[in-house]
Amino acid sequence: MRWLHVLLWLTPLAGLAQSKQPVDYVNPFIGASASAEKAGAVHGLGKTFPGATTPFGLVQVSPNTITGGDNGSGYSYEHKSIEGFAFTQLSGVGWYGDLGNFLVMPATGPLKTRAGRPDHIPEGYRSGYAKTTEQASAGYYSVLLTRYRVRAEMTAAPHSGMLRFTYNAGGPSRIQIDLARRVGGTSTLQYVHVTDDHSIEGWMQCTPDGGGWGDGAGHVYYTVYFHAEFSKPLLHYGIWSADIPDNWSRKRESIESNLYQERVGEAEVLRGVGEKQGKHLGFFTEFAAKPGEQVLLKVGISFVGVAGARANLTTEIPDWDFDRVHAQARLLWSRALDKIRVSGGTSAEKAVFYTALYHSLIDPRVLSDADGSYPGGDGQIHHSPTFSKRTVFSGWDVFRSQMPLQALINPTVVSDMINSLVELADQSGKHYLERWELMNAYTGCMIGNPAVIMIADAYAKGIRNFDVSKAYTYAVNSCERFGNGDRGWAYICDPDDHSGTSYASSPFVISNTLEDAFSEWCLSRLASALGHTDDSARYAARSQSYRHIWDTTVHWFRPRKADGSWEAWPATGRLTQFYGTVESNPYQQGWFVPHDIPGMVQLMGGRSKVIADLLYLFRHTPDGMLWNDYFNQANEPVHHVPFLFNRLGAPWLTQYWSRQVCARAYHDDVEGLVGNEDVGQMSAWYVLAASGIHPVCPGDTRYEITSPVFSRIVFTLAGGATFTIVARNNAAKNVYIQSATLNGQPYPYCHIDHAQLLAGGVLELQMGPSPNKKWGK
Repeated sequence: MRWLHVLLWLTPLAGLAQSKQPVDYVNPFIGASASAEKAGAVHGLGKTFPGATTPFGLVQVSPNTITGGDNGSGYSYEHKSIEGFAFTQLSGVGWYGDLGNFLVMPATGPLKTRAGRPDHIPEGYRSGYAKTTEQASAGYYSVLLTRYRVRAEMTAAPHSGMLRFTYNAGGPSRIQIDLARRVGGTSTLQYVHVTDDHSIEGWMQCTPDGGGWGDGAGHVYYTVYFHAEFSKPLLHYGIWSADIPDNWSRKRESIESNLYQERVGEAEVLRGVGEKQGKHLGFFTEFAAKPGEQVLLKVGISFVGVAGARANLTTEIPDWDFDRVHAQARLLWSRALDKIRVSGGTSAEKAVFYTALYHSLIDPRVLSDADGSYPGGDGQIHHSPTFSKRTVFSGWDVFRSQMPLQALINPTVVSDMINSLVELADQSGKHYLERWELMNAYTGCMIGNPAVIMIADAYAKGIRNFDVSKAYTYAVNSCERFGNGDRGWAYICDPDDHSGTSYASSPFVISNTLEDAFSEWCLSRLASALGHTDDSARYAARSQSYRHIWDTTVHWFRPRKADGSWEAWPATGRLTQFYGTVESNPYQQGWFVPHDIPGMVQLMGGRSKVIADLLYLFRHTPDGMLWNDYFNQANEPVHHVPFLFNRLGAPWLTQYWSRQVCARAYHDDVEGLVGNEDVGQMSAWYVLAASGIHPVCPGDTRYEITSPVFSRIVFTLAGGATFTIVARNNAAKNVYIQSATLNGQPYPYCHIDHAQLLAGGVLELQMGPSPNKKWGK
């Protein structure tokens, strides 16, 4: 294995200045596992990808180890082999996943046309890899493929990516591209064309018939266009084409079946053929490689057209300088990460912090080309001079921390996302706001009306670069279509009954009712700000719907049937998972009344009883904070809960428990995220909490002040102002705030307003080992 050790040389740019910068702390392997075994739950861990990307970039060049399963990133650290390196990925989601398109594999030996199973590597083109050679940093990834003795390196630009392969075996070698491949399924139609002696281009069409998001239930339909150039001339090339019968299912379980895979493995190999359209295509080019020779591939990606993909590549990667592209990616990350600077804390805590910030800056990604063109919800190509089209809006997750974080450091991203959703509602003809948007699709995933919350929060914070009137109209339509209505709790209208009188109770009455009540409160606030007095009063009244599912006999929220009667109370009571709740139990979901905490406290029996119940929730949480029935940081419904103590007059408990969550649920390792990253939400929570501020109620401009992990945090805000939080005498044991000053003046409050942050200044906290119960009430 001598050749293996020779290749363990330093990555490009490793010899930087001795003083580490924020970008140097990024560890893309944090959370890069989908292991249900290690998570102790079917949902798995972070499900992030370790490959190369740029801030909010359209392209992500990353290793893929798995096609299907509840793993949207297509990668899991514990897997022993790699299928190839794809140019599009999702971060931290499950539900069968999607993207993972344009899968490239450098190879030697006989051509294989299917990936092969992980436990039968020789049957396909997948390869084992040397785990000790796997390296990842912001904008870069590399690994040694042991089967082919090829070192693979990759980097990215916003709309394009580059691969550099070092062939160590020498002799006959190959680059092959599986055009059908897609995480969670398959693309259903592909086209490839050799355009000159160094280039190919074409497209891959991905429809619900090919599975993908929700195994097709997410209605995701997109076409990936590509233009690829090889550093070696295309002298010996060809296309493979598998004959897939029209009546065969193309969903995930079908394409993973032995019958389907055998058909792919028997694909016809068309040597010298330079153009073809088909249901399951791949392309390959063969060449002689000297030992140690480097061969490069650069690819432009577009969701608009082949010309756009070609222009994206020409604009961003006009040459073959891999190290230059890597350096530029690193520079883009450095600028993005510099918006929050932290001092103090341990090296591991800084790695967790800056990797969390890195993960929060992946989505919502741009969907537009370099020239601003993008696919619209009407299937047509559009161009907007006023905003960048964005996609991947995991609404139910990201309204809680991710969008509030971006409202502070990247407000344009928030307004872009609002514009994108409003325009989608317009172009699609649906005229309501999608809660989980992916590639212009109304996936219908999760619950509530999170886009309404995001719009209300943005407007309250002065982010208004969107069509406010149209956004308001569609927000009303959303709450009318999916809200609690005048009945007072969640129910589902029969879509086939146009009388408006037929309904059934929601299967998730508690979650839906509470989430809808909050979005209706947000809408009432927006209506008031816009002068719609009657609407404001109506939706404010509907925001009290949470009271209609409070059952005094069990003293907790309880699902109601359509006729108003209660669902049977289970033996395990409010700890029963999915009892009227989504990905939670009533104990966890029941704290979600952020817009009326005094009303919630009154129902629950008063301040002392609520504090005692919250302490019970936290104290019964497992040390590792993996998926559990108590405080479950692994999923979103409880993400605001540590900060409720501030609203209950016990801010020292917020200080203690937020620090506990930061220390116990976030680590600098592969298992460093206890739950799915969920497109930035899990990480954004940490960025804000570790900085010492976090909202309880988006739509309001108040942030709760808590105990920072670091001794100094400097936010560079949109207008150029800086807001600094200083925690003097901070330490692992000194988690309690003793006193505070704001711009040199005593500050007795445990909260701060968005306007105060934007104005700039310094919030100085004196920390100590014991609570000061007189501060912050």
